[in-house]
Amino acid sequence: MMGPVLAACLLIILSTAWISQANGATCKKDGGVCTCNDQTKNVDCSSKGLTAIPSNIPLETTQLRLNLNSLSKLSPTAFHNLKELTYLNLDTNQLQTLPAGVFDELKNLENLRIQQNQLQTLPVGVFDHLVNLDKLYLTSNKLKSLPPRVFDSLTKLTYLSLRENQLQRLPEGVFDKLTNLKELWLRNNQLQRVPDGVFDSLLNLNTLDLSINPWDCSCRDILYLSNWIREKKGTVSNIEAAECDGGTKAVLEITEEEAAEDCVYPNTTTAIPTTIITTLASSNDDDIPELPVPQENFQKFLGYQEPDHLPTQPQCLMSISGYLGLMMFFVLISAAILYVIHFLKKA
Repeated sequence: MMGPVLAACLLIILSTAWISQANGATCKKDGGVCTCNDQTKNVDCSSKGLTAIPSNIPLETTQLRLNLNSLSKLSPTAFHNLKELTYLNLDTNQLQTLPAGVFDELKNLENLRIQQNQLQTLPVGVFDHLVNLDKLYLTSNKLKSLPPRVFDSLTKLTYLSLRENQLQRLPEGVFDKLTNLKELWLRNNQLQRVPDGVFDSLLNLNTLDLSINPWDCSCRDILYLSNWIREKKGTVSNIEAAECDGGTKAVLEITEEEAAEDCVYPNTTTAIPTTIITTLASSNDDDIPELPVPQENFQKFLGYQEPDHLPTQPQCLMSISGYLGLMMFFVLISAAILYVIHFLKKA
């Protein structure tokens, strides 16, 4: 009776070895494309020309670099198994949007970088579960507006960069919950005004860059910002660089006499001057259509699948060595089965 038992044990050992190899195939040491460090739990998949996220990134990974690739979209569950992540780098890709819920399982994340992409909008609540986030980089995208309360859950945030976007306005109370924020970068956007009180909750702020925005200094709405800059001058750096549209005067120098007009902006019931309507009509951001994303040839890189599909075990074989291992596995299985049949016939 020992023959069948030995054969069964052989099958179990071979199956375990094959599954282990497949699950580790993301890393170069197992034939994958990414560099993995078992001691630091870092996985570096940067600069690989990737069009999809590799399958089976080790679950214990704490730092994941996917920057300098060609990612154009993400699956809503792309990071749901990586609950230990503290650092995620998606810089310099081609992301046009973020799916709702994509970061929902990353409650330990402290540093999120999504710079130099093509983001035009952010889903409502996309950052709601990042309760330990310390730094958020959204520099150099195409954001024209922000969802209401988009940063409300980021109560530990100390650094926020929105510079080099196309922001035309800020929602009321957008920074109200960011009481620990120290640096805020709004440089190089299309802001003409800010809501009254928008910076009042930022009690720990030491840096705010408002430069290269077309601040409208002819309207009374600019007076909150002008007075706030004068009040914080010397305690918050960079704020004095804010200039009126055309660079004719610093915002902090504007007086009530100069800002005499009661300008009206969208979403009010008061009549809007024709010149303002014409300007805003060319850059309406309320209904930005979702752009079609071209299908990429995901077969270009062995072992990658479209991110909208969950990986299956055969898809995890990401290298020639993986396929050779699979072939060897089936050969040994067949040999074991023939051995069992031969033994039973003798019995």
